[in-house]
Amino acid sequence: MTEPSEELQQRLERVLLGGRRKYTRLEVAEKAGVPEERSRRLWRALGFATVRDDEVVFTDADVEAMRTADQLVGSGLIDPSIEVSVTRALGQHLSRLAEWQVDMLWELIREQPELGRSERQVTRLVDRLLPELEQVQNFVWRRHLAAYAGRAFAAAGDNVEARTEVVGFVDMVGYTRLTRQIDEEELSRVLDAFETLATEVIAEHHGRVVKMIGDEVLFVADSAVDAAEIALTLTERTSADDSLPAVRAGMASGRILSRFGDVYGSVVNLAARLTSVARPDTILVDRELASDLADEKAYELRLRRPVTVRGYNRLRPAALRRSSEAPTGMFASSQQLAAEMLGLTDPSTREPAPEDTPPEDQVTEPKPRRRRRRGR
Repeated sequence: MTEPSEELQQRLERVLLGGRRKYTRLEVAEKAGVPEERSRRLWRALGFATVRDDEVVFTDADVEAMRTADQLVGSGLIDPSIEVSVTRALGQHLSRLAEWQVDMLWELIREQPELGRSERQVTRLVDRLLPELEQVQNFVWRRHLAAYAGRAFAAAGDNVEARTEVVGFVDMVGYTRLTRQIDEEELSRVLDAFETLATEVIAEHHGRVVKMIGDEVLFVADSAVDAAEIALTLTERTSADDSLPAVRAGMASGRILSRFGDVYGSVVNLAARLTSVARPDTILVDRELASDLADEKAYELRLRRPVTVRGYNRLRPAALRRSSEAPTGMFASSQQLAAEMLGLTDPSTREPAPEDTPPEDQVTEPKPRRRRRRGR
């Protein structure tokens, strides 16, 4: 099929927007009963380009959407102070979904040219697929609502936005070098395989994908064991798959701020820093998470030498791995590690195992202090 014509774009708009464009922004605000300046702020927050006051770009569906949004604020469900923030988050997430769906549609037409022999046929295809997409999206949305609602009401006494969780990053090693060695099609396949694997493993172990950041996945989990299983399973399965690069992970436990689907706070930063100093196929955890896992016989924790990373001076992580069948040495006891990390014993009395020592470029030794000269 040739490039879409203006007529095709108009046909698709009528199908997708639920009618013809026939109102200006000011007319929409008036019909919906929403103040003009507020309607402008909401339109921008949704991620749409600013339009002139006399430009006819809106439909009856826009009027109804603006009226519904106003009713949600009036009902008290959405606080007026965060109205624009909520709208912005909604626009960003749905924009990505829409872009992916359109790319998928054109890929389908490219692979099956008979579906797009004419512009009228393309319009019919979109018209037929739209209700099915809406039905699937509505089902997935309701399932997620049910899951999060159950979790929130189960902890009704806690602050839903600020709570203690485990935050983890899993990062593909050598991604930048990989992008220079393979073509776009192969890169897309690698990213899709990694995203599919990460999504499956995190869901299997009761975690939540916060977001995919290119070659990296950010996730949260309610329990230390779930987080450990997510990181270990992802590491094991990527290691066993020759088509995927090795990964490394960093995890930390503590209070986080959950806001509009994203997470914030020092715990998130700490998990990211741990990931940045981890070796391939290695999982580093902070002292809080190591303490939570110390009594779990399924895991082995090995204390690493101090490292200095941005924002953290002489950070001392522990490497997480599955327990061997016959562990030996001082660190066969997870209780001993917990005692060291909590400062109850002196870790300098032991010799670190050779495999526990990170490369020299990952270790920052303290600089000798210079003596001050006293003034005469």
